[in-house]
Amino acid sequence: MTQLFTLAQTSSETWSPVTIGILVLVVIVFIVMFVVLSQFIGLYVRATVSGARVGFADLIGMKLRKVDATTIINSRIQATRAGISVPSSEMESHVLAGGDVQRVINAMIAANKANIDLGWKTATAIDLAGRDILDAVQTSVNPKVIDVPSASMGQTTVDGQAKDGIELKVKARVTIRTDIKQLVGGATEETVVARVGQAIVNAIGSAEDYKHVLENPNTISKAALSMGLAANTAFEILSIDIAEIKVGENIGAKLRADQAGSDLRRFQAEAEQRRAMAVAHEQENVAKQAENRALVVLAEAEVPKAIAEAFRNGNLGVMDFYRMKNMQADTNMREAISKPGETGKA
Repeated sequence: MTQLFTLAQTSSETWSPVTIGILVLVVIVFIVMFVVLSQFIGLYVRATVSGARVGFADLIGMKLRKVDATTIINSRIQATRAGISVPSSEMESHVLAGGDVQRVINAMIAANKANIDLGWKTATAIDLAGRDILDAVQTSVNPKVIDVPSASMGQTTVDGQAKDGIELKVKARVTIRTDIKQLVGGATEETVVARVGQAIVNAIGSAEDYKHVLENPNTISKAALSMGLAANTAFEILSIDIAEIKVGENIGAKLRADQAGSDLRRFQAEAEQRRAMAVAHEQENVAKQAENRALVVLAEAEVPKAIAEAFRNGNLGVMDFYRMKNMQADTNMREAISKPGETGKA
């Protein structure tokens, strides 16, 4: 008993305050490390067991960078089990850039199962570009059918006019498949719809007779497919099928009738212009006649003056004057005799 007391007394003398403080600090550090590491033990064990090992330092770094470690671990495990190797740092960078790493991994797995070449860089670029990468892969595996014209265009049919002037209204269905390589920078579905509509109008306009189009709707499909409508788009056009064709108005006849009415109004305007010019010309002639008559009256008024002047100058005698008066009277009588009707009236 005495020996035990002595041993305890010796031990208490050995543990100085400094030693006790260091021990307490070490214990606190171990407790903090245990609390921190306990958050990642489950993820670490699950990743290690699944063959997608991630170090504790990487997990702590994700926590400090405010990256959801659970999403990264789940995506890495999913990719590894599918035979796709993507470093956790790449996944973390994609998350920090605003991408959806889980959707990218799902798309890569779907592409791998469908033997579609889709690498990590391409998939993340498509995702960051705002495209739905998983939907693109699904559309590449399972082609999509779109209507032409689309409901967003505000039209129900694509209208075209054949060379004979008959209008045709067409509805088409286009089967497309996503071209993964052209998805970044390629045109969207709206461009494909617009190009197909343009091709349909062009095919109808090239037809000599609307009946030929009704009898052979496949001529529209063949003409549209031969135009390379999928160039620089994110899709590959598999087929263009004509769903419906309706006969519209006789646009040619309507245009000819409108042209005839326009020509009629133009000719009437020209005729009215010519009539107005003729009336104006006639009035000008009437004015000229009145002017000439006035000049004659003025000239006749000068005759008595000339006679008087001749008398004063001695160039005209009295007998000459009376002979002139007799001649005038004779002339008037002859004119009166040559107009018996007017004489009877008198």
